[in-house]
Amino acid sequence: MPKRSPIAAVLQKSCVPKTRPTASRPFAPGYGIMAPKAGAGLLPWSWAARKLTRCHTFWLATVYAGQTRPHVMPVWGVWLESDNAFFFSTGRNSRKGRNLATNPACSITNDDGKEAVILEGNAHPIHEAELLDRVAAAYQKKYKMDPRSMGEPIFQVRPQKVFAFIEKTFPKSATRWTLKSASQ
Repeated sequence: MPKRSPIAAVLQKSCVPKTRPTASRPFAPGYGIMAPKAGAGLLPWSWAARKLTRCHTFWLATVYAGQTRPHVMPVWGVWLESDNAFFFSTGRNSRKGRNLATNPACSITNDDGKEAVILEGNAHPIHEAELLDRVAAAYQKKYKMDPRSMGEPIFQVRPQKVFAFIEKTFPKSATRWTLKSASQ
């Protein structure tokens, strides 16, 4: 039997999600979206997870510290299905880092508006060694770098809600998932 790389061994732990999100229709008056339990076309969670896993650059929206205006910037990040969570790193003194220190609420979206996935949750720095190892292994596989090497915080976002749609089949494909494992 061939030997597995250390990265593969660490990532294997992140293959099975803790819980499957519950799909429904988003509430969006004026867009022609069907009632919450009406019609066909809800996207499967596997579609959203695949989009999150394959996306290279994400958009992170935070709220300016002490203000009410938004701040949006691109970030690299990884989705770990076993944790139902998104992970990214940013400088603690960057605008994103200062915003999150004051208000952890954020939204994250993939870079594809034609097949969009949008996460809503709270970002918190992680410190647990095993989790940091899994995140670093995923970053190494995806970006060929270890985010711990920068000496800056690595944040975890366990979304409370995830929205997605495919532009060509909107509004039929408009889907909202509620994640039960989201505990902040």
